[in-house]
Amino acid sequence: MSQPLFTNDAIVFGVLMISLGFVFYTESKTSGFWFKFYKIVPGLFMAYFIPAIFTTIGVISPEWESENTLGEVVKNESQLYYVASRFLLPAALVLMTLSIDLKAIFNLGSKALIMFFTGTVGIIIGGPIAILLISIFSPETVGGSDFDAVWRGLSTLAGSWIGGGANQTAMLEIYKFNPAKYGAMVFVDIVIANIWMAIILIGIGKKDKIDKWLGADTSAIEDLKQKVILFSEKVKRNPSLTDLMIMLAIAFGTVGFGHFASKYLGAFFSDFVASIASQTWRNIFSFLGSGFFWLISISTIVAIILSFTKAKNYEGAGASKLGSIFIYILVATIGMKMDLLMILDNVGLIAIGLVWMSIHAGLLILVAKLIKAPYFFLAVGSQANVGGAASAPIVAQAFHPSLATVGVLLAVFGYAIGTIGAIACTILMELSATL
Repeated sequence: MSQPLFTNDAIVFGVLMISLGFVFYTESKTSGFWFKFYKIVPGLFMAYFIPAIFTTIGVISPEWESENTLGEVVKNESQLYYVASRFLLPAALVLMTLSIDLKAIFNLGSKALIMFFTGTVGIIIGGPIAILLISIFSPETVGGSDFDAVWRGLSTLAGSWIGGGANQTAMLEIYKFNPAKYGAMVFVDIVIANIWMAIILIGIGKKDKIDKWLGADTSAIEDLKQKVILFSEKVKRNPSLTDLMIMLAIAFGTVGFGHFASKYLGAFFSDFVASIASQTWRNIFSFLGSGFFWLISISTIVAIILSFTKAKNYEGAGASKLGSIFIYILVATIGMKMDLLMILDNVGLIAIGLVWMSIHAGLLILVAKLIKAPYFFLAVGSQANVGGAASAPIVAQAFHPSLATVGVLLAVFGYAIGTIGAIACTILMELSATL
């Protein structure tokens, strides 16, 4: 929380863009050290990792504390992640969905859903198993009583890792974990989720070898990619200034409509959910009051509708490439949230998180091997749970921009089942903690 070297968001944004420029420049090399380096480490991972290094050494920071002239401690935070996730992410989803072939997405088959639900089950059983294992070596780590009980705090992780922020808040409300200790759970959420995302991104660079080991049939994914590539080649043209302005108008016009509509839909459903008599059902449907949920949903729906119009021809002018720029900026802002030294701050809770996520990952790998699912389904199915709508499209588009919508659709589904799954997980965690 100490003040970083740069606190002005304009300067921080410049640092992030220089980082991205460095990644793309070095990744474009066709020989030498960098050529060999990027054969091992994917560029998307570096776009995420370099900002994390800058945060770790104190150059930039997502949040920090400072003193005002009266000697009072003031909390500050960068707005870059908010801007990237609320403005650039939905705009990217619009641009990358314009040329989507909805029928081809459905032709991907049931394996995408199987891997998504496998990821959900991995989170549900991973929490209680982690508590049981860690209690053998450090019972105090999983202890606590009443509203300080660790299992209550871990319930918020279950909500976040199955659904998203709205589900996490719902779990905090349901189980009434001590707010003074809630920060430690948010900290574990950030560290473990970011470590796992980094591992997934590294895996993307080795996806062909992984798919071969899994014995996966990637034909449906390749067919979808080829359809988009062929369509893009068919309508390809050198984009004019008019093309670029119209694409930005479509993207941010949709984002503007999404923000407008989500404000009213979020308020409407918040009131509707509040009117439900059952406390349990109120918490289950609490995600409907999330403005971010509606923003992502509306942006995606509008983009899918536009994909049936002539607007899809803007793929030929580089719509998905423009969307990818926004995604990379989002990746950099996510990387900025990760202080690598945080791993050492609370070893006990981090250990629980690592075991928990390892069970999630292990179950995904086992099921992928059994049903011969491609690594794409494993990676996106996991991130649709753990990362939600902010990171599932990032991972999906790393395979190909045409696949970003798959990540969004699964992530939105995660919001719907997030609280139910988290409650099931918490019941098991409570039982594990009292054994």
